[in-house]
Amino acid sequence: MARDEELKKKWNELVEKLSDQFADGEELELDAIIYLVGVQELGQLHRKFKKDEKLNLMHIAICRLLEPYGYYEFDFYDDDGWPHYKIKEELPALKSGEQSVLMKEALVQYFGENGFI
Repeated sequence: MARDEELKKKWNELVEKLSDQFADGEELELDAIIYLVGVQELGQLHRKFKKDEKLNLMHIAICRLLEPYGYYEFDFYDDDGWPHYKIKEELPALKSGEQSVLMKEALVQYFGENGFI
């Protein structure tokens, strides 16, 4: 199976499982899944987040997801338990579609490593 077809198959499986678990079957979008990763990585699962915290959660998720690609490296946890990352390599300039493919690939890898898919 071609790499793109395999990614699409695994992506659809991931979206379906997460949508069933977190959105009563209503299909989650890419940003919502990234947000879920941020909440998971922070480990504070049962609390409400303010708008700026939600953006920070997405940033945490992106750093964590792109860490295996060599773009970020975990640095430390602050006093409130929030993880911080440092940039190892600047992200290349990507078109919107290319960004989506990279994030989908990273999400499939993340959830695969965690045994979810």
